[in-house]
Amino acid sequence: MIHEILSVGPLQCNCSILGDETSREAMVVDPGDDIPRILALLAKHHLTVKQIVITHAHIDHIAGAQQLKRTTGAPILYNQLDLPLVRMMDLQASWLGISTPEVLPPDVDLPDQSTVSIAGLSANILHTPGHTPGSLCLHLPAQRLLLAGDTLFAGSVGRTDLPGGDTKTLLRSIHNQLLSLPEETKVIPGHGPSTLIGTERDHNPFLQAS
Repeated sequence: MIHEILSVGPLQCNCSILGDETSREAMVVDPGDDIPRILALLAKHHLTVKQIVITHAHIDHIAGAQQLKRTTGAPILYNQLDLPLVRMMDLQASWLGISTPEVLPPDVDLPDQSTVSIAGLSANILHTPGHTPGSLCLHLPAQRLLLAGDTLFAGSVGRTDLPGGDTKTLLRSIHNQLLSLPEETKVIPGHGPSTLIGTERDHNPFLQAS
């Protein structure tokens, strides 16, 4: 598997490019900004984008999705429970002092236990509400990899003080959906450094007493 991680946009969102070496198909996860850099990496690896997957509809994760779709023709997939946040995109842009991007409803809804796949690569969708109502994670069991969006971080968890956030729901999502994964599963959060499920299960201070 080809896996490139770019920190994009003013909030340094971790955007993942997942590609298959044989088919040269790819999915791009959370193209929040810096689309020319994403396209350059795709070209470097001779990859064709088949899916654009969004972990949640905060502006730093979704703002570049339509631009990438226009360039590649790939559909945009995310959980429709985040549509209220899409309708607030102008407000979200005002938080960062940037212009409002074009953000539309998903081409394909991603409910819990659905799958996203390209030739040679597949990921299970884990619905993990709490940071936002539609937050999701991508679990690639064959690669022992979790793309966690803003649900789980190295030593921390997603914030819940923005519209649609709920702390109890977030912690329940992490315990029920993520901590049961194999401890060696590598976690790529929506921002910051990677970690392991076992490390967070044993040492994350937000998860010890809940």
